[in-house]
Amino acid sequence: MSRVYPFDDAATARAVIDDEGTLVEWNEGARRLLGHPPDDVLGRPAARLLAGEYPPALPTGARWEGTVGLRHRDGRTVPVWLLAHRRPPHDGHGGGWLVVTPLPAAEPPAEDDPLAAAGLLQSPCAIAVYDAQLRLRRMNEAMTQVIGLPEERLRGLRLAEIGGRPQTDDLEQGMLQVLTTGRPLDVQTSMRTGGEDRAHAWLARMAPVKDARGRVRGVCLAAHDITDSHRARQRLQLVNEASVRVGSTLDVTRTAQELADVCVPALADFVTIDLLDPQEYGGEPPARLSAPVSLRRAAHQSVLDGVPEAVMEPGQTEVYPAGSPQADSLTAGHTITASVAAGDLQQWLTWNRARGEQVRRFGIHSSMSVPIQARGLTLGVAVFTRHRRADPFTADDRLLAEEITTRAAVCIDNARRYSRERETALALQRSLLPRTLPRTAALEASSRYLPAARAGVGGDWFDVIPLSGMRVAMVVGDVVGHGVEASATMGRLRTAVRTLADIDLAPDELLTHLDDLVVRLSEESGGDGSPGEVGATCLYAVYDPVSRRCTLARAGHPPPVLLRPGGRPQLLDLPAGPPLGLGGLPFESAEVALPEGTVLALYTDGLVMSRERDGDAGRELLYEALAGHTHSLDVTCDRVLHALLPPGGVPDDVALLLARTQGLPASQVATWDIPADPALVAPIRKQVVEQLGPWGLSEAAFTAELVVSELVTNAIRYGSHPIRLRLIHDAATLIVEVSDTSHTAPHLRRAKTFDEGGRGLLLVAQLTQRWGSRHTPEGKTIWAELSLFEEDE
Repeated sequence: MSRVYPFDDAATARAVIDDEGTLVEWNEGARRLLGHPPDDVLGRPAARLLAGEYPPALPTGARWEGTVGLRHRDGRTVPVWLLAHRRPPHDGHGGGWLVVTPLPAAEPPAEDDPLAAAGLLQSPCAIAVYDAQLRLRRMNEAMTQVIGLPEERLRGLRLAEIGGRPQTDDLEQGMLQVLTTGRPLDVQTSMRTGGEDRAHAWLARMAPVKDARGRVRGVCLAAHDITDSHRARQRLQLVNEASVRVGSTLDVTRTAQELADVCVPALADFVTIDLLDPQEYGGEPPARLSAPVSLRRAAHQSVLDGVPEAVMEPGQTEVYPAGSPQADSLTAGHTITASVAAGDLQQWLTWNRARGEQVRRFGIHSSMSVPIQARGLTLGVAVFTRHRRADPFTADDRLLAEEITTRAAVCIDNARRYSRERETALALQRSLLPRTLPRTAALEASSRYLPAARAGVGGDWFDVIPLSGMRVAMVVGDVVGHGVEASATMGRLRTAVRTLADIDLAPDELLTHLDDLVVRLSEESGGDGSPGEVGATCLYAVYDPVSRRCTLARAGHPPPVLLRPGGRPQLLDLPAGPPLGLGGLPFESAEVALPEGTVLALYTDGLVMSRERDGDAGRELLYEALAGHTHSLDVTCDRVLHALLPPGGVPDDVALLLARTQGLPASQVATWDIPADPALVAPIRKQVVEQLGPWGLSEAAFTAELVVSELVTNAIRYGSHPIRLRLIHDAATLIVEVSDTSHTAPHLRRAKTFDEGGRGLLLVAQLTQRWGSRHTPEGKTIWAELSLFEEDE
């Protein structure tokens, strides 16, 4: 759509010639100049207006100017200076030539003309003054150099006619706004002027020219070449964009790809990121390298679909010899540029024939290799190349590439360090967590552990600990924090729990001792003498298959979920207790009867809590998953994780322990009340031997008789009444327990030669697989386990 201006358009002779040389436009100014009406010339060859022979072809290039002889309608020849602009197709119109010339009526300005006085003709800034018809009246020498044509040739032309480009049409529209409103206006544009070989960025500052009465008489246009500042802003924008886009994750490969993506096409047409393998250098990248250098392609990007310039894919490794851009920049420790124009690019191509063919195929003319360095370490190299952009890399491009690469290098190093710490923490976690759960007569158990996807390995743990009397302990805990320190703290707490479980402490007492340990760990972790912030939660449960009762206590940990046979999952009402590490606060145990086949679910809060839901909503999902419980605990574990955890990775560590209780039949337990008479020990031994017969344990009768005799005699002699003897057995073990109401624990000691006593417990230790004592609410129990099968030597 053509613009309509409130002034005489016939002050310029203007014509348009299409690519076939045919006149397609002819304005009133052209008729005034040569006398031909539009109907006589439109649709006819423009060359017929030339005096003399027709030229062989239309001019080439983007602009042409010169004086030619044109035929007037009356037959005379008129010498006319013409300015022709090559116009590409736009707005649905084909390409062609815009030909203009000012009419002779445009006179030089008078000395008292305010338009003449407005121009700073000797200013280094390019200035031009246009009248109220937006036609050129004056311009200084700086503007003449910008346009590339003298003032006397252009006087009387409009800016759109002088420039002949869409950008000058927009500038002229801005001048019209200044002319009508009387307010100055700034317009930024990018275009190639007559004196430039490539486009520059320009700031056009327009101001109204007023006479002594304040009337707007024209427009003053000052053109400023802002290419340098424009490029500086572009570079700053690219650096800022790199700061946002690069390093969005702690993944080395993805960070490298983000670096390549942000540099294409803003800085280069093809970018490759190759990284060192730290394992080749003992686990840590070196500060200095020597050729040849082995690098792994981490990422690449191109302006062309499919990255056809690449000769290797991400993940592949190649050895770069001396003379390659990668090796040369890494060994030199700084950026190296090369180009076809400088003649040093061909030297780099001799080392690899395939790369040389790619360079020639795509016309790669410039290359820049930037070492990726962070914290004094060399991580790899980024290679930037150009083939679509004609201009080579400049010194500013080099600084920009180094700035972006340096920022990305820190992100890559952070991701590398995180990956290394995560692998270390995972290895530590695997070594500290039980690889398999023990098989016991008390329960069947299955477990799962998932480290956090982004936060890193944490301190979640679980364990199943066999105790005396066929009992078994279950524990789930969560150390605050992530990383190696959390994993190490978890290992210390797990070891402490196993040690405390070995002395058969009640759950609430065990948590009290564990709380003291966490307090000491907090004190030790303070680097400047102040306490650290070690904290943890824990749930500890002991199940007895004989009584089929479970005693539990928790320290700020989520309560377990119970699924009784034929029932619905329910949350166990258990006193919360304070988290570990607060110190001095009490813990409380609770006891609950668990029918055989009850499923007990112990877990950490990462299973049920997330950013999308709270703990109550997560537990509802856990109930639904457990309600579909099958005979296989492994299948149930997988169902729970699938129902509660997102597919893309868990935000926090998750530990899950499922245990199905098994009761010990009454036929496998025998109990006797022991009278306070040492003379009655013999009948008790006889009853024990008689009991072992129906159990099919006659082969163990002799050993069992000796152990019973020593333990019962010791209880009668040193314990308090009442005294009780209990035998428990399963397929592999026979357990002898003697309980009394004394809280004094026995000690194993070696008797001297002439001592009459002191050999009982020593004999028990020699005859049994293991023995020990545990405190009970009524007193203590001495127990010993006899293996029913010979161990393989």
